[in-house]
Amino acid sequence: MADKDRQRWNDRYRARRPAKGPCAFLPEVAHLLPDTGKVLDLAGGEGRNAFWLAERGLDVTIADISEVALARARERAEESGLSVQTLEVDLEEQPAPAGPWDLIVCVLYLDRPLLGRVHELLAPGGQLIFVQPTVRNRERHEHAAGYLLQEGEAPGLLNGLRLVHYDECWDRRGHHEARVVAINRMSA
Repeated sequence: MADKDRQRWNDRYRARRPAKGPCAFLPEVAHLLPDTGKVLDLAGGEGRNAFWLAERGLDVTIADISEVALARARERAEESGLSVQTLEVDLEEQPAPAGPWDLIVCVLYLDRPLLGRVHELLAPGGQLIFVQPTVRNRERHEHAAGYLLQEGEAPGLLNGLRLVHYDECWDRRGHHEARVVAINRMSA
């Protein structure tokens, strides 16, 4: 399955232009994010969120299955002069990169077991930003059920984390998303 997923994502990245700018939620919660530290962008693809965070002075690593997306991210890092690291990893088959991370960003990637262990990867007081479509999207779009959260499901997935922000809403693209900012309960 891993090779099939890798190929599917590689084909997808080859067929589209790189996304510009971060997901809409990141700038909305910029005031809650750390000013310095290590960031892990889970399934971060070409780095649309990673580069926005790196521009803010954070030390960012993108973990993704697609070598095509990661090659594009490395090329962009070289062109921009920003320090963004890449790591090819199948997050469903291999462990997530060990922390401690000051911030973990997980946008449009759903791995329920991994989310339940994210607190183990975060530094004490570290934060998680999580954005994921909900089943309500089926009102307007076709989606595979396994990649959609049930409405109200997100907070229950986050073991060991304290919610700082949680909402579910329609985004500007017309997708219904759960949006979370949470902090590792372990104190420094």
